[in-house]
Amino acid sequence: MVACLRKRGVGLTSLHETLDTTTPGGRLAFHVFAALAEYIRELIVQGIHEGLDAARDRDARLGRPPAMTEERIRHARDLLTRPETTVTSIAPLLSVSRNTIYKYVPELKGGRLALAMAATTPELPRPAGPVK
Repeated sequence: MVACLRKRGVGLTSLHETLDTTTPGGRLAFHVFAALAEYIRELIVQGIHEGLDAARDRDARLGRPPAMTEERIRHARDLLTRPETTVTSIAPLLSVSRNTIYKYVPELKGGRLALAMAATTPELPRPAGPVK
């Protein structure tokens, strides 16, 4: 971008820093500042990656915490088995959005009948790793 602006005859003159990119010395200072800024940014990115790798090695949980605990999910399922309750009515009770309830109670996608059947069917143990 700097080269494109220079070809068009555009220069930068900073009165506060006494930097003038229309002169050879000003262009040198500008490029030195740009190189230092790029170097510092790369150091920050490298530090972030090292920190994430160290956290993964410690099996630390990364990212945002889950919106609902297992207890709150069970509570939502119990409330939803009652015919008079709706997702819209229980979302404020649990301090979550309707979409969050649909996310954590996937059997709702099949309707109330699927939820009722899931409540009466014993839960099978889930596989430990990712399903392939």
